[in-house]
Amino acid sequence: MILRARVVLPISRPPIEDGAVFISGNRIAQVGAWRDFTDPADVVDLGDAILMPGLINAHCHLDYTDMAGLMPPQKSFVDWIRLMLAAKSTWNYSEFAESWIRGAHMLRRTGTTTVVDFETVPELLPDVWSATPLRIISLLEMTGVKSRREPRAILQDNVEHIRTLPGGRCRPGLGPHAPYSTVSELLSLGADMARRRHWPLSIHVAESMEEFEMFMKGRGVMFDWLRRNNRDMSDCGLGSPVKHLDRHGVLGENCLAVHVNYLAPGDARLLRKKKTSVVHCPRSHFYFGHAQFPFNTFTRERINVCLGTDSLATVYKKPRQIVELNMFAEMQAFAARHARVSPETILQMATVNGARALGMAGQIGDISEKAMADLIAFPFDGKLADAAEAAVHHAGDVSASMIDGEWVPVR
Repeated sequence: MILRARVVLPISRPPIEDGAVFISGNRIAQVGAWRDFTDPADVVDLGDAILMPGLINAHCHLDYTDMAGLMPPQKSFVDWIRLMLAAKSTWNYSEFAESWIRGAHMLRRTGTTTVVDFETVPELLPDVWSATPLRIISLLEMTGVKSRREPRAILQDNVEHIRTLPGGRCRPGLGPHAPYSTVSELLSLGADMARRRHWPLSIHVAESMEEFEMFMKGRGVMFDWLRRNNRDMSDCGLGSPVKHLDRHGVLGENCLAVHVNYLAPGDARLLRKKKTSVVHCPRSHFYFGHAQFPFNTFTRERINVCLGTDSLATVYKKPRQIVELNMFAEMQAFAARHARVSPETILQMATVNGARALGMAGQIGDISEKAMADLIAFPFDGKLADAAEAAVHHAGDVSASMIDGEWVPVR
């Protein structure tokens, strides 16, 4: 079929007025101005709309969706962790499953077509995959501090679980939770396994000042709390959390470093050298009141920066306010705090940069020949020059969504 729209925003090239996209099977075969299309294929005229690639959510916790508003911001990141652990301990399998599915539905309605999800409850897989048309990159979360189990046994359990999962639209990876919560041996073993199996790997790192102080100086609120919980603290006081990951072989081209809000000298250069992508979650960043995200530093070092939603447990919610997992909302939150960053750059962070981080450049997050037909559309009747700005500030659901060449419901 041919999709026609007032504006086509390919992302990898300038916007096209009165543009069209020819789809053959589940791939894009041609992109250009409507006047250049002569193929007799069926035409779907989207009218006054922007047609662009589906958004890529590079970090999410779908199974926490129904925790929206349960935990108000705390003075300390450790205090928030305590609240989160207490809340999770009261939930059962069905509650996590319903929360996961509800979150996936939110993302589908609001333009996401691919999401990188941390799976706190891996037993949900693969059943929840069949409940959504989204492309899911499911990262099996690993910790190891509290469980007291041998790191090799923890990793082996996850590898065995991955072996039972079907191939296709969704695929697995590994998600060591964070350097403070994942024992060093498990970091090394997991990183090596992911690299050998060509799996994506993601980890929360340098999210809070408490974590940064713990690793840099071997002291602070998080250090004291974890020491009381019998964590081996001998890996602290040796340098930044980023350098800690590097010592254990975690950084690399397949690694998505989530948050990275606090940097020591040389950290950004190290991330660039190891070709590690960074994932920023603007609304979560605001919820915790972190210091300014070091976007300019990452830009100078030419580090690939993506956007994610994190979970609704870390999105600030006013009384009676409804909050949703929504990548447009993340773009808008980023734009509000980085006024000098162009809308074109922000759109790249929500599309092509995520594809690059996943090793899927040219396949998703872009409208180009041979890319997968993952597309979204929403109303627009303005000028071509305003299309990128309008896309960043789109509100509400999208009017159409296609994944793998198939229309998917957006209501």
